This record gives sequence, structure tokens and C-alpha cells, in this order.
Amino acid sequence: MEREKVGEVFKYWSKIGVAGIKVTEGFIQVGDTIQIQGSTTNFEQVIESMQIEKAQVDKAVKGQSIGVKVKEAVRPGDSIYKIKK
Repeated sequence: MEREKVGEVFKYWSKIGVAGIKVTEGFIQVGDTIQIQGSTTNFEQVIESMQIEKAQVDKAVKGQSIGVKVKEAVRPGDSIYKIKK
């Protein structure tokens, strides 16, 4: 499995299950499979939707911060990797 680091979690809203992600390298888009990994976090999921300040977007590039619905709890500092197919 090849992967590339694309970002980092900066906040997690547990009531709505949304991770705040800062894109630090390259880009991520709807449909990408990502892996979220940290000291107690490790899972993969497909990005079904993402938002920038409550507006739906299809793609986010380096420097942008996005909100992504996640299936498990994440923690600030967790790394976001894009899985290359």
C-alpha cells in the first residue's frame, strides 16, 4: 500500500463526528481513500464530503483547512495520509 501524507487533524467535534483537517501537502478530494493515524488512532475511510466554512467543496489544496465527517474519533496531531491506488 502506497500512501502520501497530506495533512493533520487540528480539531475534533465529537458530537457531530467531524475532524478539522489542515492540508499540509498536495491535495485531497471527495472520493479519495484516506488513512488517519496517530498514537491511538488508525483507520481508513473514503471521503464522502468535505466542507470549508460550512460550504461543500470537492477538493482542498495545501494551506486550506477542511471539515470531514469521520467514522471514528480522532485527535489533534493525528496524521492524514492519502492512499494511492
